Amino acid sequence: MASANVVDNSDHSRFDLLVDDKPAGLVAYSRRGDNIELVHTEVDPAYEGHGYGSLLARSALDAARAEGLRVWPLCPFIQSFLKQHPEYLDLVPQTQVTRFKLA
Repeated sequence: MASANVVDNSDHSRFDLLVDDKPAGLVAYSRRGDNIELVHTEVDPAYEGHGYGSLLARSALDAARAEGLRVWPLCPFIQSFLKQHPEYLDLVPQTQVTRFKLA
């Protein structure tokens, strides 16, 4: 079984997914004060279909929670993930929950 790990690559403003120590995906972000905008998620096609997108989303949201950040889910994949995982909606300002119809 492949070993997957997500690391915060803050120098490049992204969370990197490594599968068996090889780059396999990312969540790009922008930090602004106490806010983090999750702007883009991608998984290399060779790694699709194994839940790595969800691992990336969960890791980014867990990191935001740990740092006390508000999440602005600009990425459609993150929006979709939030609709399926309402336990993370407390991280999103209500205006953005309404804007993106997350609840």
